[in-house]
Amino acid sequence: MAIVRKNPLKLNKLQLRTLVLAQIVARDENSGQIDEATGEGTLLRVPHAHGDHVHVGQFTVAARDASGFDNPAVWVVLTRKGLVKEGYPGSIVLTRDGMEYDTGLGDHFLEESDH
Repeated sequence: MAIVRKNPLKLNKLQLRTLVLAQIVARDENSGQIDEATGEGTLLRVPHAHGDHVHVGQFTVAARDASGFDNPAVWVVLTRKGLVKEGYPGSIVLTRDGMEYDTGLGDHFLEESDH
């Protein structure tokens, strides 16, 4: 039986946080779009911090946890690893692998927004 490794691409914490938030944005009908044929997720709007937090879909996230959205180096790595198509900052498209990558962070720092 094959052992499934957590984080097989060895992404760092900032890369993992950015990827999980990008997955959430891509799946949000107001901020993203999923191509059913390819499994790719396009971010139509990239969230930006206001104050100490960011709205990501229906969730509120601490601004420090979403800082990767504005960090070109994060997108270079995610592209190199095949999780995102080349195009940042003009466009952000997660590949099928990027949409399916288990970051292990899906519920670690998200809370539903109250505004």
